[in-house]
Amino acid sequence: MLRAAASGDEGAFAQLWRDAHPPLLRYLRLVAGGAAEDVASEVWLEVARKLGRFRGGEPAFRVWLFTLARRRVIDLRRPGSRRAVRLTGEEGKLERPATDDTATEALDNLTTEAALALIATLPQQQAEVIILRVVAGLEVAQVARIVGKHPGAVRAAAHRGLRALADRLSVQTTHGRE
Repeated sequence: MLRAAASGDEGAFAQLWRDAHPPLLRYLRLVAGGAAEDVASEVWLEVARKLGRFRGGEPAFRVWLFTLARRRVIDLRRPGSRRAVRLTGEEGKLERPATDDTATEALDNLTTEAALALIATLPQQQAEVIILRVVAGLEVAQVARIVGKHPGAVRAAAHRGLRALADRLSVQTTHGRE
């Protein structure tokens, strides 16, 4: 699918986007907040420009995608890095109805939103590692490469974060029964 997308196959690129965009957006909501969708758009534009030069399989693509996203977030946080929005003039495409069932997707997102809100209460490094490991499904070595840490540090952050989440869920469950 990656080769087909890189060769200009719009269907393959659309499938790539459908598979990778939801975890990317969840990650970005955690690390970029309200700018998540804007950053995601910039990331996908960069992917579209550079996909032809990309080499590797699906796991390498996911690492590359999240690395691009993390770099965009770092750029966003730099002073003076904000740019004006440029409209494309393709309003007609934006007004077409969605192809999926919005109601079902909204119900599915309720539990996802609650989980992401809970993860967002963790320290930034722990939250980022958990999103990349659990939500994006990346391996420890891949996450380590993305965040610029040693694999042992990634494992420790994930362990501490998951333990903290378990404790918070336990407290919520206990208080919910009272």
